[in-house]
Amino acid sequence: MLFVEYPKCTTCKKAKKWLADHELEHESRHIKEENPTAQELKEWHLKSGLPLKRFFNTSGALYRELGLKDKLPGMSEEEQYSLLATDGMLVKRPVLVGEDFVLTGFKEAEWEAKLLKG
Repeated sequence: MLFVEYPKCTTCKKAKKWLADHELEHESRHIKEENPTAQELKEWHLKSGLPLKRFFNTSGALYRELGLKDKLPGMSEEEQYSLLATDGMLVKRPVLVGEDFVLTGFKEAEWEAKLLKG
């Protein structure tokens, strides 16, 4: 699994600890140093089954500065992927990418249901 994180983010730290506590192997990637590409974001979005809006860090300063709450509804998906790819701080984190799933943010119950089903 690929664990895309911002190491200073408390939610990312909780998620990383949860993965370690459950001995789930993963590769970490720093979202600011290695931004997801528009193509990766598109693949993750399609694999996740989630609305594209769930990939935006809506509580982030950059999201507010850019006024995205009002701009997103008028943008195409391709424009949104391109925008997300410009700065990792726009992306909801952490992002956990598995073979057949993608999780955004860290909701323990959601992660348990997806990762500990056996």
